[in-house]
Amino acid sequence: MKIEAKWIAMFEQVFGLCGVKPGDVCAVLSEHATRPELPQLAELALARLGARPFHLVLPGRPLAAPVPVRSTGASDAIGGLEPVVAALAGTTFFADCTVEGLMHAPELARILAGGARGLYVSHEHPEILERCLPRAEDEAPVRDAMRRLKAARELRVTSAAGTDLRVALAGARVGGVWGFTTRPGSFSHWPGGLVLAFPAAGSVNGRLVLDRGDVNLTFKSYLQDPVTLRIENDHAVGVEGDGVDAEMMRGHFEAWGDPAAYAVSHLGWGLNRRARWDSMAFYDKGDFNGTELRAFAGNFLYSTGANEVAGRHTLGHFDLPLRGCSVALDGQLVVDAGRLP
Repeated sequence: MKIEAKWIAMFEQVFGLCGVKPGDVCAVLSEHATRPELPQLAELALARLGARPFHLVLPGRPLAAPVPVRSTGASDAIGGLEPVVAALAGTTFFADCTVEGLMHAPELARILAGGARGLYVSHEHPEILERCLPRAEDEAPVRDAMRRLKAARELRVTSAAGTDLRVALAGARVGGVWGFTTRPGSFSHWPGGLVLAFPAAGSVNGRLVLDRGDVNLTFKSYLQDPVTLRIENDHAVGVEGDGVDAEMMRGHFEAWGDPAAYAVSHLGWGLNRRARWDSMAFYDKGDFNGTELRAFAGNFLYSTGANEVAGRHTLGHFDLPLRGCSVALDGQLVVDAGRLP
């Protein structure tokens, strides 16, 4: 793929929103499986801003999972290599161009501890990044949603398809992403535009109904038939449905042989009005990572897998953006049947 001048400009714009200044020492982290244009664009943009970039390129690691690992946000590319951790920790800013991203990677806390800040450039075709280009004004609505979520005691989700889920928010960790970050010791991702809670253990109960057209981002597919997850004390104790979608989900859950794979990781809702639910239909699976579909306005995002707040760790992960859900905080709607106010 040839590098487009407009893509260099958009990387420069986003890194500028991240506060990159002339003279800043910045790293570009990638791996052999990374789309080559992404680290190239990152380097060119950093150079335009007057920063001093360097590259860290990591080889692929041996497969350690029983099934393909996708949609985790927990890249194992670093693999505990302390010199890599130290190099990233010593920067002012780093662009994470790994395939899965470092959001839930075990090394991230050590990297950020000294004040380095990072941005995961989602492993997408640059056209997707261009359509979902962050803007300075994207920060305010996410921060407002975070404040409301932090202040609430209960989140309830319902839908015409049959979802009825209750989440106790005591002890939850709340986060939000608007596509850039300027705070030392922080990490964000592009595309952005969503708010999330990582619930404490034993906080989630009810029924989650994935309807036709809802999204299974781990499989990068739209559901053709409904699937119902019966959730007790955070865990999917039943995966019900007669179609292939339910059969594949049951098989993926079972393959991990780990109860934590059935449990909730995080949940929240999308706020990005430029992101599109139908965009997955336009790209080959190798050309998108699906971050846009996590963020499209009005979706309810339910994810299974690792949750440090609840003390659960696993590579098993489903990201499930649902349409048509109503989300209420202490009885007050923040999403009404899939639409933002």
